[in-house]
Amino acid sequence: MHQLLQNDLAEINSLLEAVKAESIAYIETVDHTATSVQHQLDNTPKPGWNATGAMAAFNEFQERYKSVIVASSGPRYWGFVTGGSTPAAIMGDWLATVYDQNTQTLKGNGDNSALIEVETIQLLLKLFGLPKTYLGGFVTGATMSNFTSLGVARQWIGKQAGVDIAKDGVAAAPSINVLSATPHSSAIKSLAMLGLGSRNFIQVKTATGNREAIDTNDLEEKIGTLNGEPFILISSAGTVNSGDFDDFVAIAALKKKYNFWWHIDAAFGAFAACSPLYKHLVAGWESADSITADCHKWLNVPYESAVFLVKDTYSNLQVETYQNSNAPYLGNALENFNYLNVLPENSRRLKALPAWFTLVAYGKEGYRSIIENNITLAKQFGELVEASESLELLVPVKFNIVSFTINSLEQDGITAFLDRVNSRGKVFMTPTVYFGRKGIRAAFVNWRTTAEDIQIAMQEINEVLAGFANN
Repeated sequence: MHQLLQNDLAEINSLLEAVKAESIAYIETVDHTATSVQHQLDNTPKPGWNATGAMAAFNEFQERYKSVIVASSGPRYWGFVTGGSTPAAIMGDWLATVYDQNTQTLKGNGDNSALIEVETIQLLLKLFGLPKTYLGGFVTGATMSNFTSLGVARQWIGKQAGVDIAKDGVAAAPSINVLSATPHSSAIKSLAMLGLGSRNFIQVKTATGNREAIDTNDLEEKIGTLNGEPFILISSAGTVNSGDFDDFVAIAALKKKYNFWWHIDAAFGAFAACSPLYKHLVAGWESADSITADCHKWLNVPYESAVFLVKDTYSNLQVETYQNSNAPYLGNALENFNYLNVLPENSRRLKALPAWFTLVAYGKEGYRSIIENNITLAKQFGELVEASESLELLVPVKFNIVSFTINSLEQDGITAFLDRVNSRGKVFMTPTVYFGRKGIRAAFVNWRTTAEDIQIAMQEINEVLAGFANN
């Protein structure tokens, strides 16, 4: 063993204590840590490369890079749809790193940690009120969850015409029609990666009344133009700008009439099912063939955690799509359930463990509290926006997303205004465009966010507005 490795092994307690102290300091001060940093670092490696050991590496990190760590897991980081990490999730993630399991197989020699993943999927199905007829697994995020699900959908389309696309390629398949109204960019990216084409989908109209949801009448008209050809429908549970939901009851009824694969991108919207106040938004979704849900959003676990859910009636199609067919040491893919045969990655860390910890620790009531609190705060923020003479909601707040604009500024000024707000480091939001109008978007999914954070954010907005008025 190399001497430095031997030394660090002997000092593992003090090394981990140093990391523990830094972790606790971050968690205890994240409410006051900047949500953005403006200075640039010189990240050019030092001349030469002299091995230093773990503590010296930790000290160098503190000196050179700690200053660029922002409060992305804090209560006022409202950019994208970024959750934090609950205490239990942090525990699970630490252990996942220490145990360093390769979550592949349920049975066989060595690592059997996939059993934990199977149980965690069952807990999530209970949380969402979905039947046990879904096969699920953990991937890195909504992009890979959409990719995994739509990969099986692509295989299904091929089977309708007697073609094995996984083996023979997209060129051997018939034309593949994809319909959607407001697909997330990750779903579009998945279409590109699957060879279906990011521009190759049929645009369905959105419902009237400032909605992002599918107009189901237009959907049926578009279906009629396909003359009975099978197709893929991508629908939404929680759109990006307004948190809108498609009418799943109406789509379920259409599914009884027409032959199509129904995929729901429910990256954050799936968690509406936790609340009696909002679960009506996902009524009928149990008829979907596949569902995407992000855990590093509203489940508040560390990043690179999402699940795909595919009806188990399509398990053979899933294995056909993702199996390791040229690895005889892994056994028969159709006879033995192994995760490496039902999703893109072969090797994965124990991604399910943080989710298992937090689900067991806080349960459905804990997550009901988080979801309802975030939605309440989003609506409160929306009310403050409406009450402002300078601000305007782009769309009424109906879920956890607030999209607004500044009515006194030209479109180009919106970007400059947001940059000024974000640069102050108290709150972070992202730009958006809603039906052609530039705006600002705030997403509420963090378990630590409170009403005080809403007031801080509005104070920041008003102070920047005053500065713009003076200019």
